[in-house]
Amino acid sequence: MNLSLAPSATIAEQLAAHFQALDYDSLGNASRKALKRLLLDYLGVAVSGSQTGPGRVAGAYALSTGGRPEAALIGGSSRAPAEMAAFANAISSHSVELDDIDVLALFHFSPPVYSAALATAEQRSASGKDLLVSLAAGCEMMERLSKAANSSLRDRGYHTTPTCGTFGATIAAAKMLGLSADETVSALGLAGAQAGGLMEMYGPSMQKRFNPGPASRNGVTAATIAQLGFTGAATIFEGERGFLAAFTDENFPERLTEGLDQAYQFDIEFKPYSCARPIHNAIDCALEIRKRHAPDLKKISRILMERHPDWAHYHQNAKPLTYHEAQVSLPYSVAVALSDGQALFAQYDNARLTQPELRRLAAAVEITVDETLPRGVSCRMTAIMEDGTRHTAQVDYPKGSIQNPMNDAELRAKFDSLVIPVLGQERATAIADCVADIEHCGNVRDLMALLQPGQEGLAA
Repeated sequence: MNLSLAPSATIAEQLAAHFQALDYDSLGNASRKALKRLLLDYLGVAVSGSQTGPGRVAGAYALSTGGRPEAALIGGSSRAPAEMAAFANAISSHSVELDDIDVLALFHFSPPVYSAALATAEQRSASGKDLLVSLAAGCEMMERLSKAANSSLRDRGYHTTPTCGTFGATIAAAKMLGLSADETVSALGLAGAQAGGLMEMYGPSMQKRFNPGPASRNGVTAATIAQLGFTGAATIFEGERGFLAAFTDENFPERLTEGLDQAYQFDIEFKPYSCARPIHNAIDCALEIRKRHAPDLKKISRILMERHPDWAHYHQNAKPLTYHEAQVSLPYSVAVALSDGQALFAQYDNARLTQPELRRLAAAVEITVDETLPRGVSCRMTAIMEDGTRHTAQVDYPKGSIQNPMNDAELRAKFDSLVIPVLGQERATAIADCVADIEHCGNVRDLMALLQPGQEGLAA
């Protein structure tokens, strides 16, 4: 489609033409590196998440539906239809709260997008180069829609990862399946018919883990059925009853198409701590105070936590009952960071939640609003000792952010810590080596076989 000849093209039509034209050569080195770093991180997190309760249930459900064994269930020995593999792997990759995050801490790229791209890549025995293009398209689509819809989308109670992730997964699958521009327009319309996901997900249940699953599955469904000839609304974004009108009170539709003629910049952040991203600043404050002052934890009487209004009213539960609740609890996360000097998955084990000292420290946290803090995730923490001594730290850019990044060695250490306990050192090394050289992988199924115990790459 030549957009210069179609000035009245809808947003979906403009995006479809843009993504259909995207190819490997148009991806710069910086984009390729960013996408590969995220691929390594996603696979590590998904392997670990596959061993959790939500991951195991999702895998069992995927297999219970039957169908052709088209794609691997990460961390297990079975294969499932592409749609169901995307569903289960998306849930696994969101089940230890270590998945990536965007710069505004609103959504996770990889659970919906990477799960859909990998499942459809296996379905058609695609190459590593094809995979990178699919990942790039899906991530760009997801972030463009988030920028157009937020923060109103979030403030109305919708979870950005599944709502916008459905469209990202759709474009990733559409690119992988080779849809035409017209088919891609229909796929986007059909993605809108399936978009959803609520922020009513915090609590002792597994619900938060579920949200990326339908998004990834629905993206594969939208692309697949559009390719078979099912048509969808071309006005799905800007229409009178379209996505932006339905999901937001304030929106910026121009952000969906601005800069389409320029290389897209992927600002992907990574999580060193096993909890919700807006809590990471508070953890970094606690770790800084611990390192700098080594306070006697028994003598901390109060912990003042000033937060930006964007996130001040979230994550306040000081008495989590399960690790699901603990991973979205700022008070508990601060307490365990002060106590252990880290906040990995082990720190959120259910057995830790009732420890008296952690309970006391969590109860000492007082959250207040400070509109002068510079960023939505900014935190300023003050630990007040019994003798009145005050220890203060402020963190605006948490570890893993663009401004305070995890380097390649740190990402690899994170990956190894997640994969080796499940698949062993030899397999972890093979996966990392394959990801590093993914451009030369002739069949993505070779990579995915390495993610399954007892399986070997097809080229081996």
